[in-house]
Amino acid sequence: MLLNSRTRRLGAAAALCVLVSLPGCAAPEPRASQRLTRGLVPGEVTEIARGLAMPWGLTFLPDGSALVSERSSARVLRIPQGGDPEPIGTVPRVEASAEGGLLGLAASPSFARDRTVYAYVSSSPANRVVALRLAPDLRSLRQDRVVLDGIETADRHHGGRLRFGPDGNLWIGTGDAFSPENAADDRSLNGKILRIRPDGSVPPDNPSGTAVYSSGHRNVQGIAFGPDGTAYASELGHRAWDELNVLRPGRDYGWPESEGRDGGHGERPIAVIHPDDASPSGIAVAGGAVWMGALGGQRLWRLPVDGPRADGDPVAYFVERYGRIRTVEPAPDGSLWITTSNTDGATWGGTPARPGDDRILRVALVHPAP
Repeated sequence: MLLNSRTRRLGAAAALCVLVSLPGCAAPEPRASQRLTRGLVPGEVTEIARGLAMPWGLTFLPDGSALVSERSSARVLRIPQGGDPEPIGTVPRVEASAEGGLLGLAASPSFARDRTVYAYVSSSPANRVVALRLAPDLRSLRQDRVVLDGIETADRHHGGRLRFGPDGNLWIGTGDAFSPENAADDRSLNGKILRIRPDGSVPPDNPSGTAVYSSGHRNVQGIAFGPDGTAYASELGHRAWDELNVLRPGRDYGWPESEGRDGGHGERPIAVIHPDDASPSGIAVAGGAVWMGALGGQRLWRLPVDGPRADGDPVAYFVERYGRIRTVEPAPDGSLWITTSNTDGATWGGTPARPGDDRILRVALVHPAP
């Protein structure tokens, strides 16, 4: 599954042939079609919302509406079914930076009862996870409490993704705060996957006896769970390899001694992609694959999986069509919602904002044509 930067020069017709190990790349579609018959592929794309400012987190509520966070403004907007985004509140004490601000969102598994949504906030002197309480009409919110504090802050490498697991716990991806040694430091919450109960307490089966579930991560911006409970995380690499990892309790994933499959330290990823083609952020599991949004790579990756194993070759869609893709979220109707990140000022591997950016797009998942 080793991919290189020449895929950035391929046109849309060749986007299905990105593996350097494949001979005869000039006619990729038959091979790709055969691989995809076991799962779903992107179909129709429709625009849900436009004109957003640096959307980052996205979560669905039981009524089918969605919440989206804006990184720099610290606003939370609600998108009712079939409606336009409506600002419902601003999270306090958010400090925007090159990569920081209001980041991930995750609705409580008990939202119908507690009306609580969790948010990852970059601030000073530290980053934190907070609980937000929505009003009964879902048109306003307030910060209810700080759930976890003490995550080191910096200009970059905040991590920021939140996801509730099938175990009912809140999983949190953090970055190394631009200090690689943090990832290997058991005393630091940075460069880790954290796992806590909704009230902020530590689950009794956490391997460290602390909030730390796994270590040795550079910058985790994607967490998702398969139907069998397998936990996946996307990780931004340095200059060699971005990673898709399967998370296991107490394991060290190698950073800073190893990157991708280079180096002999830590758990090996199940897939690696060159940063020119990825710089991954959000992920989702659907149709037998992990779907990975790519920032610098400006595409949506489909990585077939079978539980904790890779089950085929990655395939790229929408290459440079929508720009930088930040978040990928499974919607209640079986589609994927993706957010673009073209207004965040990132020029490396990015494109200037276009009229209408930033957007939320709905991607239907369909069976491939025979």
